[in-house]
Amino acid sequence: MADTMNIEDYLARGGVLTAPDNASARYRGELMRLMSSFVDSELAASAGFAGAINFAPGIKERIAASRITLEKADHAERVLNIMSDFGTDADRYQAQHDWSARVERNADLGAARRGDDMRLAVFHYPIENWTDAVVMNVLQGLATGIQMNELTRVSYAPLADVFREIALRERRHAELGYEGLQRIASTPEGKKAAREAIAYWNPRVATTFGVVGSSRFDTLRKFGLRHTSNEELLAQWENVSGEKLGMLGL
Repeated sequence: MADTMNIEDYLARGGVLTAPDNASARYRGELMRLMSSFVDSELAASAGFAGAINFAPGIKERIAASRITLEKADHAERVLNIMSDFGTDADRYQAQHDWSARVERNADLGAARRGDDMRLAVFHYPIENWTDAVVMNVLQGLATGIQMNELTRVSYAPLADVFREIALRERRHAELGYEGLQRIASTPEGKKAAREAIAYWNPRVATTFGVVGSSRFDTLRKFGLRHTSNEELLAQWENVSGEKLGMLGL
């Protein structure tokens, strides 16, 4: 791997890198973009669920929301530590945005980023009440589970190792959300509120899978940073979420 082309060929054949020194400039740029999106999304998600703790109707629910708040912040820190290996100033990075900032409820951001804030667009929208928080957590949690299957296979080995640890806890977050949604959907009033929240969050979570026919996908695939197209991931989420919601009559 004496030059950039050889590194790219190596990655295209399924090779992995183990240290920043081995990364080409193009690979480094795409890897940093991927990590920034994850860190920003986890910090924004943590801030959102922190605000939802006081919506919780009981102690069990408060504990679940508190756990999600804590662990998402921890996930961001773990990946930010790897970004530090590439020269990122972690202290400055985590203070650069107001992670609790949200847009108007009916704003339509699509999949667009806002400036240098790399959080997924879904994390710019406000959570209004407990049912809203639970539905958002379920839909986005299922999406995250599918996306983690991609992230745990990235070609930068130290990051893949961290993502494998994170994936287990993200799966539990989705399970906690589903348990809460089961309780909400056990009454007619709860089902009605849940359906309204689903109608709001479903299209916003769908945008987290990116645009159809992404021009960047081939580049990311050559670098071993992506393996499955946006369309395929979206279809997987639609199937899983449809099945899960259908089991609750939603």
